[in-house]
Amino acid sequence: MTIADESLPGSAEESQNSSLTTSAARNLATTTKTPPQMQGITSRWLLRLLPWVQVSGGTYRVNRRLTYTLGDGRIDFDINGSDVSIIPEELRELPALREFTDTEVLAALGRRFTQHEYGPGELIAEAGDAHDRLVLIAHGRVDRIGTGKYGESAVLEALAGGDHLGDGPLTTADGTWQFSYRAVTRVTVLVLARSAAQEVIERSPGLGEHLASAGEGAALPTNDSGESAVAVTSGHHGEPSLPGTFVDYDPAPREYELSVAQTVLRAHSRVGDLYSDPMNQVEEQLKLTIQALRERQEHELVNNREFGLLHNADLKQRIHTRSGPPTPDDLDDLLATVWKDPGFLLAHPQTIAAIGRECSARGLYPTAVDFMGHSLPSWRGVPIFPCNKIPVSKERTSSILLLRTGEEKQGVVGLHQTGIPDEYEPSLSVRYMGIDDRAVLKYLVSAYYSAAILVPDAVGVLEDVQVGH
Repeated sequence: MTIADESLPGSAEESQNSSLTTSAARNLATTTKTPPQMQGITSRWLLRLLPWVQVSGGTYRVNRRLTYTLGDGRIDFDINGSDVSIIPEELRELPALREFTDTEVLAALGRRFTQHEYGPGELIAEAGDAHDRLVLIAHGRVDRIGTGKYGESAVLEALAGGDHLGDGPLTTADGTWQFSYRAVTRVTVLVLARSAAQEVIERSPGLGEHLASAGEGAALPTNDSGESAVAVTSGHHGEPSLPGTFVDYDPAPREYELSVAQTVLRAHSRVGDLYSDPMNQVEEQLKLTIQALRERQEHELVNNREFGLLHNADLKQRIHTRSGPPTPDDLDDLLATVWKDPGFLLAHPQTIAAIGRECSARGLYPTAVDFMGHSLPSWRGVPIFPCNKIPVSKERTSSILLLRTGEEKQGVVGLHQTGIPDEYEPSLSVRYMGIDDRAVLKYLVSAYYSAAILVPDAVGVLEDVQVGH
């Protein structure tokens, strides 16, 4: 029999709708729409936290007291795979060779360096042994170990790639190591034996004369910051002759010119004419373009070679972690670099997570602070703000910045210029450039900005922070 069972599901009669479907009804409905969303928009805390200074002339000059600079820089190396060699000019970062300019002699010294490797825990030098070699750290971490007041062994400082263990073998005939140096990680060093250095010195009278006179000049009076000292007498009795003095200025102060980020926004006239209800198409395009410019602005304030905070922090304000991850001890060391009224810490979100792991492993739970309605982690009451513009290397290392801000505090300031032509936002202009023969409207969008570090101790950097598990 072929009698159809009409009660079975899926039959032809039951598949017919008894009312209007939602897919058909949508043809008569008005869709509720959102403005265009952009995942690349971040909190941009640095732009919000920096105090912005008006730079009417486009250039900002930072006048400082005269500072006497010593050769305390870091040494860069030519690295090819696992082979490391000296860049001759970089030897001038050693205090003893600071003013020596004969590149041929420097190259001769560089060729006499030999490469050595040390494993974690191995001693590179021991206090009291003969200081018979110059040691340059090419890669890895090294602890400087001394003796405390009560005879205990104490880690005095963490050294890393680019540091050196003293240049005494160049200037003295004999001597001993004042401290011990132990490798924390696997370490690569370049070593110049005293005997090899003496061979070059004997063949180069100019180098011998330079090293013989190194440090013989009369030391200029300075304060603890290296600035020219101001003579002051206190605690005296009677009528002694008071010292005369003046405050000397840096004869070549640094100047910061405003940088610019620009792009040309294009929009077809037909799009603006026909499709601007309920949202103005050009305005929406402009909003997203400005967001991208502001993201680039914050990136430049962190990473730009000329004025970015990471590259312009003073060498003496850069410290390294003791073991790799950002431990509470490392954060305390960082706070000590900007101890005069520290404002805030800035770190990549992954670095902040690593800080949390290290604190949790030690049973520490830093208190959160409230800022503009946001709950933020902190250390010693100093808030930690996330900034994804701080890079994370392929080795999973990053940096943590500590800032003091404001002109009145001699800190870090942002630089901009308001009142520019066609200004759309402070120091950002949108200038109409006309329409071409394809009916495309063009707008030039420009943002002007920079940043200045007023005194070196306004920024501290904890470098080579491991953020991996």
